[in-house]
Amino acid sequence: MNKVILMGRLTRDPEVRYSQGANGSMAVAKYTLAVDRRNGRSNAGGDQQTADFINCTAFGKSGEFAEKYFHKGIKIVVSGRIQTGSYVNKDGQKVYTTDVIVEDQEFAESKNASGGQGGGGDYSRPAAAPSGADEGFMNIPDGIDDEIPFGN
Repeated sequence: MNKVILMGRLTRDPEVRYSQGANGSMAVAKYTLAVDRRNGRSNAGGDQQTADFINCTAFGKSGEFAEKYFHKGIKIVVSGRIQTGSYVNKDGQKVYTTDVIVEDQEFAESKNASGGQGGGGDYSRPAAAPSGADEGFMNIPDGIDDEIPFGN
């Protein structure tokens, strides 16, 4: 099974081109996600956070969506498959590539949380939790167990 799910911020605006095919033109959007990576060990004694820069390609309607709504700095979630390839560069050297072919993409935070431009901040908690919620989960009333069809 070849499936990957990533959450990160766009490093730049998507680059969109339109390819010509038998069924007309199709959008091809390429963008790079900066995905945080936590290292377990650090020389400074604290958590050291670095990022991996993952190349993503979205086709068709997904490419058009990326062109219209995605911009540098926004936080998105992408799911898709990894595709590897290679080519020979102008110096005659073989270059290997790894890309995520996007199957699904969506925003990972509200427009307000990103400050409209994906500015910094703590995005580990929702901006506003629902009333009566604790840690983002809804409170479950007592006695509801009798109404659940798949109970004990």
